[in-house]
Amino acid sequence: MTAKNYLEYIVREIHTTIVATVDDEGLPVTAAIDMMDADEHGLYFLTAKGKGFYDRLVKRQYLALTALKGEDTMSCVAVSVRGKVRELGNERIPGLFELNPYMKEIYPTEKSMQALTVFQIYEGSGECFDLSKKPIERASFTFGGAEKRAEGYFITDACIGCGGCAAVCPQNCIMTERIPYVIERKHCLHCGNCLTACPVGAVERRAHAL
Repeated sequence: MTAKNYLEYIVREIHTTIVATVDDEGLPVTAAIDMMDADEHGLYFLTAKGKGFYDRLVKRQYLALTALKGEDTMSCVAVSVRGKVRELGNERIPGLFELNPYMKEIYPTEKSMQALTVFQIYEGSGECFDLSKKPIERASFTFGGAEKRAEGYFITDACIGCGGCAAVCPQNCIMTERIPYVIERKHCLHCGNCLTACPVGAVERRAHAL
């Protein structure tokens, strides 16, 4: 799937997301926000200019969100996005209302709609984590020109092929056919067992780009 596919999946299949921003004290604040449209340029959503959420977006120009779909943990698909946001104003509001007609019940008149403004998540990275599959699957993506870097756990050339990491991997995603061993990152839980089990420090963790 492309980044656009993942963003559209958030809008069409999940829609309501939990968004995190940072307040003036540097503390996280969450809110339930509907993602109302997506294209190759990012995600689009509305908020009222009188809300604290609006103030945090304007000040920080950054957010993180998670969209979750599934009846229980083992049927769950989660898509997380973090990235830069910018205010677009009200030009796209009529189109977003057409795509999301329930908004007309919340803001029924043109005067009431004047409280709203559109934001775009225009550059960022994301990850899809699917627990409904065996083994689990994860995939990462970027959009808007954000740099993509490999993240997670990697086995370096210091590997001696002892098998300690493979023995503690809950998803059996460490390939031992050759040395150094290789972690199938698309099935990795990021639990860190391999890192702690390796007797020679051949496993390293690489952090996210953003």
